[in-house]
Amino acid sequence: MIEKFLQKYLSTLIVGFLAGMAGAYFITTSPNGPLQQGSLDRLGTESATTKEGLAQPPAPSDSGDWQSSVVQTVNYASPAVVSIVITKDVPVLERYYEEMPGSPFDDFFFSPFQYRVPQLRQKGTEKREVGGGSGFLVSSDGMIVTNRHVVSDEEADYTVFTNDGEKHTATVMARDPANDIAVLKIDAKDVPYLEFGESDKLQVGQTTIAIGNALSEFRNTVSVGVVSGLSRSIVAGDNTGASEQLDEVIQTDAAINPGNSGGPLLDLSGKVIGVNVAVAQGSENIGFALPANAVKNVVASVQETGRIVRPYLGVRYVPVTPVLKEQNRLSVDYGVLVVRGEEASQLAVVPGSPADKAGLREGDIILEIDGIKLDENTSLANVIRKKSVGDEVSLKVLSQGIEENISATLEEVPN
Repeated sequence: MIEKFLQKYLSTLIVGFLAGMAGAYFITTSPNGPLQQGSLDRLGTESATTKEGLAQPPAPSDSGDWQSSVVQTVNYASPAVVSIVITKDVPVLERYYEEMPGSPFDDFFFSPFQYRVPQLRQKGTEKREVGGGSGFLVSSDGMIVTNRHVVSDEEADYTVFTNDGEKHTATVMARDPANDIAVLKIDAKDVPYLEFGESDKLQVGQTTIAIGNALSEFRNTVSVGVVSGLSRSIVAGDNTGASEQLDEVIQTDAAINPGNSGGPLLDLSGKVIGVNVAVAQGSENIGFALPANAVKNVVASVQETGRIVRPYLGVRYVPVTPVLKEQNRLSVDYGVLVVRGEEASQLAVVPGSPADKAGLREGDIILEIDGIKLDENTSLANVIRKKSVGDEVSLKVLSQGIEENISATLEEVPN
């Protein structure tokens, strides 16, 4: 029994090891549809700093030379990019041989031999490195942004190596339940850090720079490319079968390798425009980054409250599609239909929620929020995610065939 348990545990450990070593989501593509779930392969230059520890933005090259601009940006940003090493207590296994009785025919043939069967048994535990990823400093007192999947194991220990080779024990301050973002903290003062740019203003073809711990081995690896696409929706999955919907991500051809997860995607001014999160498996330089504007509120919330405070509306819904419209004889083919869940306790509108207070009811269709049309390119969850607790939103609702505008004040997601 214990041998089977140890063998099963060892198999689990190997899977976790392979997953942890890479530090990046993998996704696969379908020629006839959107990006589908694939497998997750858990994917020092000095610069001048201010008294607060923030490196000065690189000045544009006088000659307008693109290469000089890239070099200046890398020199500026590299001191704020960190490598994250994951360690964990794992079982130490040893092999031994167990003498087994011979077969019933041994006596008949006068066989003097016995069988020796190899077995495994646990001989204590030891702390080993089981994975790694990337991150970047966002405050002078040591706050770090990375991907949630890089630090998802609550039983593991996390160590941060800064660009100057300093080693720091890291504490996970928050893991975002709604997005693949986590915030760490190291005990440091006056360290260089990066600022977020405006990801909503990005243009296809704009230069991008990715920096990270490629393959969990080559720290501060730099790759350069362009913004290849905007507002992509993908489903990223791991090799355990878990998956996650990521909306409005940035597509780039800057090489993002396993281990780059959590590292910054930068523009030529040294601002963070995205957090590297996924690569398309089997592709040539098709990588994805979470947009900076989706990460800003998370960081601000942790800085102000020590935790992630999320706004919510309080409805369950399904997106309205042409197929759903035809099957249910709806009058529109966009928006979200407010419906109850599969279980009786999963009401369409959460009692006492902002949606309930605003008068939303089961069967209503939310067409727009703050003038933004909800369709296959824009989800209700993603629009709400960018809001703050206390924000008042305007909803265009189709209720019993009549369009009306109602207002709702977003509240914090209850525990």
